Amino acid sequence: MSALDLAPVVEGGTPADSFKNAVDLARHLEKWGFNRYWMAEHHNMPFIASSATSIAISHVLHHTDSIRVGSGGVMLPNHAPLIIAEQFGTLETLFPGRVDLGLGRAPGTDQMTARALRRNLDSDPNEFPQQLDELRSYFAGENRIHAVPGEGLDVPIWLLGSSGFSAQLAGQLGLPFSFASHFSPNNTQGALKLYRESFRPSEVLDEPYVMVGVNVVAADTDEEAERLATSLQQQFLNLVRNTNMLLQPPVDNMEEIWTPQEKLALMQQLGSSIIGSKETVKEKLQNFQSETNADEMMIISQIYDHDARLRSYEIVSEIMSES
Repeated sequence: MSALDLAPVVEGGTPADSFKNAVDLARHLEKWGFNRYWMAEHHNMPFIASSATSIAISHVLHHTDSIRVGSGGVMLPNHAPLIIAEQFGTLETLFPGRVDLGLGRAPGTDQMTARALRRNLDSDPNEFPQQLDELRSYFAGENRIHAVPGEGLDVPIWLLGSSGFSAQLAGQLGLPFSFASHFSPNNTQGALKLYRESFRPSEVLDEPYVMVGVNVVAADTDEEAERLATSLQQQFLNLVRNTNMLLQPPVDNMEEIWTPQEKLALMQQLGSSIIGSKETVKEKLQNFQSETNADEMMIISQIYDHDARLRSYEIVSEIMSES
């Protein structure tokens, strides 16, 4: 088990609170035996604080001792590959053996913000493999330009995806693959099948290695978990409505907020979410692992109250220890 933290900025809170909570969460995850802690690059989303992802990762690394910390992911098209090699080479130099570099090929934002990031909006998304090759060449010391720090360092690279493109590329290159089942559940099985069928052994992996992201909201009762999950549901509803709002507190009745059509759309997008008490979550996690045959699961818990979020991850840790 691992964790993806979107560093949520909650209603009534600030980004400073989000980073304080991120450190607290990572420390608890380390104590509870989680494998890795990742943060994601998003822009122009007021409810996510981790836009400067490498800096946020560095902050967490400075305040933890052993848990792996990385990106889930850095959106490579937003950056010159050399910059990412230098940034993550610096992190690996400061914290050897603890840094992961997960890469995505989406901008992680809207087109207007992508333009502000100085991306070429006319570029072909199929350029991602070339960008990846360039990035890997800096770590391997196979480029006339030297990434310092970075060159010669072993920074594990993961490809992230919500469709088949990165799944196939990860397989062909023999890299580990992480699928975003937490917001693209209907594409999960197809992407994982494509990854495994495309896989070629490499100096990185002898056989496929799959991680799947899954929303988990766990609480002491099913009823409390269902209530806590309304913050996640409101977040996705606001994305659908294109309304920029901070992560909202839970509500007693979502039927008063969404339309039947919106509810149907969100249930499709959040279809793999696991919500409930310890017993419910344990059964659903086991079923999900059996369906995907995942080597690792990355838990995302978008919960408004920090203590309730800690409790959700603690319940997952208890399930891990019992398994």
